[in-house]
Amino acid sequence: MNKVFKNAEEAIHDIKDGMVLMLGGFGLCGIPENCIAALVKKGVKNLTCISNNAGVDDFGIGLMLKQRQVKKMISSYVGENAEFERQLLSGELEVELIPQGTLATRCMMAGYGIPAFYTPAGVGTEVAEGKEVRNFNGKDYLMEYAFDADFALVKAWKGDTMGNLIFKDTARNFNPLMAMAGKITVAEVEELVPAGELDPNQIHTPGIYVHRIFQGINYEKRIEQRTVRKRD
Repeated sequence: MNKVFKNAEEAIHDIKDGMVLMLGGFGLCGIPENCIAALVKKGVKNLTCISNNAGVDDFGIGLMLKQRQVKKMISSYVGENAEFERQLLSGELEVELIPQGTLATRCMMAGYGIPAFYTPAGVGTEVAEGKEVRNFNGKDYLMEYAFDADFALVKAWKGDTMGNLIFKDTARNFNPLMAMAGKITVAEVEELVPAGELDPNQIHTPGIYVHRIFQGINYEKRIEQRTVRKRD
């Protein structure tokens, strides 16, 4: 099975209107920049996007929000995106905010093939509305469902032609969890090498989870808020 695609446009060619997408990254670190640019160019609409956050106004998922491509955002943090805020307050965008640990675990359970799990996070808050609550050993827990995503779009530092992935530093955030969880996982990498060149002990995501891979280009690797220590 050939997993290697020429570019992002080819790798996401069959993403259609109304699909559910997972997008890796944390803040602006480790996001699938090339795949997002290809989605913007493709112009697909009514997407449900699962991501820790919603990018910023002119970068990441923010570009998709600007083009009105996103129907629903499922996230844990959205504080740096004014367009997101505007669409939320005007009722143009459906939003599900969930605890970050719950977001991560819902990705993980999808990868494990476990349909639901119980967590204490959110008990007694708005997060619990409409959800089953069970008591275990005197403590209440919410039942949360695993995600059901059509595609997972992730970004890795290095990968091989079999789809094995290595993430670098902070970019090893939601990417490995989401790579396990999509019905189809598309990985973009900074460096693509032949199978057998990666040290098996360094691989974070085995290629069995990855269906498509391509070498990305022109990564900006933005920093949301750059702070430096004042000189003495």
